[in-house]
Amino acid sequence: MKPRFVGRLSLADAVTVSNAALGFLAVSVATANPRLAARLVLLAAVADGLDGVLARHVGSSAAGPYLDSLADVASFSVAPAMLVVAVVRQTWGYDPLRVAIATLGGALFVAMAIVRLGLYTAYDTDDDVTEGIPTTLASVILAAGVLAGFTDPIVVVALTFVLAGLMVSTITYPDLLARDALIMGVVHSLAILVPGFKGRAFPYALLTLALAYLVLGPGFYWRETEGKTPPAKTTEGKRS
Repeated sequence: MKPRFVGRLSLADAVTVSNAALGFLAVSVATANPRLAARLVLLAAVADGLDGVLARHVGSSAAGPYLDSLADVASFSVAPAMLVVAVVRQTWGYDPLRVAIATLGGALFVAMAIVRLGLYTAYDTDDDVTEGIPTTLASVILAAGVLAGFTDPIVVVALTFVLAGLMVSTITYPDLLARDALIMGVVHSLAILVPGFKGRAFPYALLTLALAYLVLGPGFYWRETEGKTPPAKTTEGKRS
């Protein structure tokens, strides 16, 4: 007897499922090796972008959008939250109060990410803009920060609370144009493959690009795409 998914799921869906598996792997290694966990979160973000590309060019299935959001819960909700707790434990040990605050921040991040994903799937998947920062972007900022060496627990925990709030804000973010998504993807991949190259140059570059989009995207990133390369639907759940 064949598994139920045979003949029903596409190649894009298989990549989406691998995204979820990478999220679990990141959670499982976070306490022992936060930097490896950060690289796995970034790799999951690459898979998240790739499944959208595959869906547009070779097709998806009816289950695709649902699988996408479910996978993002693992990779861009639970995994980055666990990464934050692991960084705090690595620096502060098991101090009950400090770990409790970090755990609270992680729990809030998970809750707001799930709310964000639900609202996104219901309202934003067919638009070229979205309200609130994408869960993928929030996770990339946290993971790239860890790889770049920004592991001061106070900064990491404070950033976690801020990102949790921004995910459910009404600030409007446009999708990246395809050429910009490609540039981001190259830097992203190099940050995963050679994170220590030239004094962590690629994690720094990725963090800088992500923060620039976080701060400048709503007001300064161009939205008019007529005559230009079309937007790359690479944020969570966007399949066309």
